[in-house]
Amino acid sequence: MASPRLETYCCPNRDAATQLVMNFQPQVFCGVCIGSASASLLLTILQLLPKKGQSLRKMPKASSSSTILLLISVCDILGGSGVIFRSSVWLGFPSFIANISVANGTDIWPSAFCVGSAMWIQLLYSAGFWWLFCYAVDSYLVVRRSAGRSTIVLYHMMAWGLAVLLCMEGVMLLYYPSLSSCERGLEHAIPHYITTYAPLLLVLVVNPVLFRRTVTAVASLLKGRQGIYTENERRLGTEIQMRFFKIMLVFTVCWSSNIINESLLFYLEMQPDINETPLKNIRSAALITWIIMGVLNPMQGFLFTLAFYGWTGWRVDLKWQKREIPWESMSSSTVGDNDYPSPVNYQSNVHDSKKISTTDSQQTDEAISMLSEGNTSSDDRLTRSSAIYQGW
Repeated sequence: MASPRLETYCCPNRDAATQLVMNFQPQVFCGVCIGSASASLLLTILQLLPKKGQSLRKMPKASSSSTILLLISVCDILGGSGVIFRSSVWLGFPSFIANISVANGTDIWPSAFCVGSAMWIQLLYSAGFWWLFCYAVDSYLVVRRSAGRSTIVLYHMMAWGLAVLLCMEGVMLLYYPSLSSCERGLEHAIPHYITTYAPLLLVLVVNPVLFRRTVTAVASLLKGRQGIYTENERRLGTEIQMRFFKIMLVFTVCWSSNIINESLLFYLEMQPDINETPLKNIRSAALITWIIMGVLNPMQGFLFTLAFYGWTGWRVDLKWQKREIPWESMSSSTVGDNDYPSPVNYQSNVHDSKKISTTDSQQTDEAISMLSEGNTSSDDRLTRSSAIYQGW
């Protein structure tokens, strides 16, 4: 799981609220984290592997949207690996963990492991948040026809750059002046918590707005192609809307417990004594949400692949060098000098000599395909709709 409490625990003068959750059934908690992260990691990789029954096609050049979806999964896989490694060491070497942040201790390796593993987890999940924000921005720009091939470079700079910057800034402020003598107090730890939760809150607040505007723009595009809005196009717009809804549902389910837990712990930190009897229910709620975080945070990777691609099946085909990559649903068509390539060949089921009659219709199809790629029913429906409008 990902929480700023992991870094806070590395300080020898950690606060009582952090001590409360980190010392609550550590063996059980680490076992839960290992189980959840391992299951999510294996299922995520299974989802991304090519499957038997996929048609042989030339491997396409990935669009910016499909690249972003893949990078989100990569961040989840690497972050989950960090959770497994940290929890495994925590369970397997209790004497090593006992030396973490011992005041005036001479062994630096326990503290180095504590800080390094916590930063790895935070950095990868934070980068995943930024990539998810980039996906919402890219979806809107694609429909507005403002995204080009070079846009992915800007996304890389923003996602990785901001993730590294905020992570380093928060940790340096937390461990000032040094790891062995961290200053104590909420005013010292708050900047670290802000840098951790800022990208999470950004996705929760801004992404739904961008997704909603994208859905509205998609409906306008579909209506504007020929001035009519058929049942097929209405269903296509609904499926794109459902895809965005599933993404936000997974994100909210996996990370809302973190916000609740941090709010409870923050409240406890402001109390003179967190062990007072009136605070018993608050302590219990904080511990329950702490365990829930250990289950839901690592599962985000697998749940996201379900939201992105649906269930891709168990039949893995390792002869994938000649097959399409699993995050591209169909091979790309020739685009010419357009700003972005189409990841889907809408003319695969018609005679090769047929061409799209207008550039606007082609660009509209490309924009919609980038939002619906990976959804076979949406691709088929768009193929039929495009064929009808072109007089096929």
